[in-house]
Amino acid sequence: MQRNFLNRRTAFLLTLFLFFILPTGAQQTKPYTLVIHGGAGTITRANMTPQLEQAYYQSLHRALDLGEKMLASGQSALDVVEKVVRLLEDDSLFNAGKGAVFTNAGEHELDAAIMDGRNLMAGSVAGVKTIRNPISAARAVMEKTEHVMLSGIGAEAFARQIGLEMVPNTYFNTESRRRGLKRAIEEEKKNAPNPSFPTAGTFSARVDWKYGTVGAVVVDQQGNLAAATSTGGMTNKRFGRIGDAPIIGAGTYADSLVAVSCTGWGEYFIRMVMAKSLADRIRFAGESLKQAGDQLIKVVLPALGGDGGLIAVDRSGEPIMPFCTEGMYRGYIRKSADEEKPRRVVAIYGN
Repeated sequence: MQRNFLNRRTAFLLTLFLFFILPTGAQQTKPYTLVIHGGAGTITRANMTPQLEQAYYQSLHRALDLGEKMLASGQSALDVVEKVVRLLEDDSLFNAGKGAVFTNAGEHELDAAIMDGRNLMAGSVAGVKTIRNPISAARAVMEKTEHVMLSGIGAEAFARQIGLEMVPNTYFNTESRRRGLKRAIEEEKKNAPNPSFPTAGTFSARVDWKYGTVGAVVVDQQGNLAAATSTGGMTNKRFGRIGDAPIIGAGTYADSLVAVSCTGWGEYFIRMVMAKSLADRIRFAGESLKQAGDQLIKVVLPALGGDGGLIAVDRSGEPIMPFCTEGMYRGYIRKSADEEKPRRVVAIYGN
């Protein structure tokens, strides 16, 4: 009798011990994926110094480090895409926030959007000049107003009213972007019959002026998706030009199946309603994420005369990063259920 009691007591204590030291289903980190981009375009080793290449790799890894830490701790997809894009906005290597390109007037006009796949809530800002982190303003539009998009001085007044950090427009200046504006103006003068009013043909010649966006898409441990995109737009732009990044369904989109952030020649992404088109091909045509992305970016987009790329993730955690330019700053981390550590990929060039 006493022996049976001791055996039962020993078994109980062993079970209790194993419960605390071994991971259970509730204690294990569930799957998650983060995909990021820093713009697509004519990006080759020939026009990249080793130092600059290393700087880009470090920046991409730094953004993935932040996202991985947040996702592993169980934070939401929405929080992750906002914080990761904020980090990229503050990095002068990219055409968003601090490193934004110059307009023809020698200023900066910034666009950003964010979308929550759980409920299709979305927010964006367009043509803002004094908001340090436009992506946070976009989220505030989504959460604190009944609107989806605010633009220009109205968006800035709203951001100021709710206490977001405001900066002078010169805060976004970088010398490399100023040189880019000078080159763009000189090339336009050579090619345009009337440089003060560029024609569609003139814009088509701007191979390296159209690109530069940052973005992040996430599926978190709860299986929720979110997307965020931020950009300084097109070098030498004028007339209050707005690209695809802040337009929900064109440059940014998330629902219960997929999250998408685009980069490239924005006018074409708007015409194609690129991000929503990808989601619809999955939902209604039954295509895989890879099939839809490759068809839109590598076939349809160049056939129309545009180029660029996108990042996307579906609810299974599958990431894609297709592009039809020579390169795209990009990377992802993916933690699968059967993996102890997340897999990480960071790349710049076409290979």
